[in-house]
Amino acid sequence: MLRGRSVILRPVTDADVPALAAIRATAEVRRWWRGGDDLAAAVRAELADDDLIAYAVEHDERVIGLVQYYADPDPDYRHAALDIYLDPAVHGSGLGGDTIRTLARHLIAAHGHHRLTIDPAAANTAAIRAYAKVGFRPVGIMRRYERGEDGTWHDALLMELLADELAD
Repeated sequence: MLRGRSVILRPVTDADVPALAAIRATAEVRRWWRGGDDLAAAVRAELADDDLIAYAVEHDERVIGLVQYYADPDPDYRHAALDIYLDPAVHGSGLGGDTIRTLARHLIAAHGHHRLTIDPAAANTAAIRAYAKVGFRPVGIMRRYERGEDGTWHDALLMELLADELAD
């Protein structure tokens, strides 16, 4: 369990799937996250991916989202890549920054990562602002990086954070 200023990150359980699927079903989250018609199955499939480490994000004893990471084990390219989604009801409250900051501190202190990346959709300006407040910097646009639910390709912004750039 990881504690931030206002959030708790804990391993996801099967009991969290309905809440996470409901969050994924909101228009604000679904716009950026794929999942098909059965979002509970999509959440379960992601949780079954052995390459991802996922945490339920709690605030006031309620699941408000998910944060996950993938760690590249190659010693010459060692880094961790993060992803997050939160209930739109808490957007703009600083809980996203608290979540990312809490996971970043853990990845740096406990796992020795010197570099973290995140790759929001280039059009997701709110997420980009939140990540910048934590210390992530734009690296560049990844053109036609991800296929949207509408079948068209969309750009993403690659952002990175070096361990000594993490903002409090």
